[in-house]
Amino acid sequence: MTGATGFLGSWVVPELVRRGALVVVLIRDGAPRSLLVRDGWLDKISVVRGSLTDDGLLRRAFAEYAVDTVVHLGAQTLVGVAKVDPVGTLEANVRGTWMLLEAARQTAVRQVLVASSDKAYGDSTNLPYREEHPVQGRFPYDVSKSCADLITTMYARTFGLRAAIVRCGNLFGGGDLNFSRLIPGVIQATLRGQPFLIRSDGKFVRDFLYVEDAAEAYVTLAEKLANDDSLVGEAFNFGLGLRPTMLELTEKVLAIMGRTDLRPVVQGIASAEIREQYIDASKARAKLGWSPRYAMDKGLQRTIAWYRKFLSVEEAGVPLLVKEDVRQ
Repeated sequence: MTGATGFLGSWVVPELVRRGALVVVLIRDGAPRSLLVRDGWLDKISVVRGSLTDDGLLRRAFAEYAVDTVVHLGAQTLVGVAKVDPVGTLEANVRGTWMLLEAARQTAVRQVLVASSDKAYGDSTNLPYREEHPVQGRFPYDVSKSCADLITTMYARTFGLRAAIVRCGNLFGGGDLNFSRLIPGVIQATLRGQPFLIRSDGKFVRDFLYVEDAAEAYVTLAEKLANDDSLVGEAFNFGLGLRPTMLELTEKVLAIMGRTDLRPVVQGIASAEIREQYIDASKARAKLGWSPRYAMDKGLQRTIAWYRKFLSVEEAGVPLLVKEDVRQ
């Protein structure tokens, strides 16, 4: 697995270990605050230190550990960072993907799951997004995911690599320490008794998915892909199928936390971001038998409980004012 110390990876690794998998992770940087590290999971798995763009390292790791399945979560995932450093984002998300897929092809890895995003679809009035919708990103982060998806499809169709693409809605849950994202940001601000700053006009629309359901989605797809040739080269959407605006979601979190008195501040300064995105996950339901276990309210309750505990013991180094990033 790449990206194992990230938000989603910190939930997927434990799920795999609990199911008896022998997990090998590629880690570039130390991440002492990562949920994976804090909860001691690195002591239960094999760790390879290095970069996604080191093709020799990738081939060695795949061969020496006799890797069967690759779950490729490693990426630069923030819209704001992509705007500031588009080249670095393309390097990580595009070059990193084709180098990983090529190493997998050369070492006869059995199958690869590539983490994409609903952002790969780009801006469209044809909603909800379905998997047959063309990938046509226009902004830096979106383009990087569109390109990675096309490259993955190329390796599957041209070279027979057993690969599939995962496109989730905006993930939320415990362990996400990027407080520029809306849900952890509004929880943190509310626990401090501060009004949350919504960077957009509050009317941006996004779909969401609780992180434990996302982890289950990856495991389910990996199991199905191993035995079903019809899934090779396919993309799958995973989400709740909801259409909340950023303001509506902020107000929902405040209501669950009992702080409706803390009215959010709508700044209206966001730019170069898609206004409305939500997905149709009926293909995953029909072909994989997957469905989310956690509705939005239940997922938010679990998420808020996690942050109450976490932020009560760790506040050092976190900025006092946090702003919403609609990327999630």
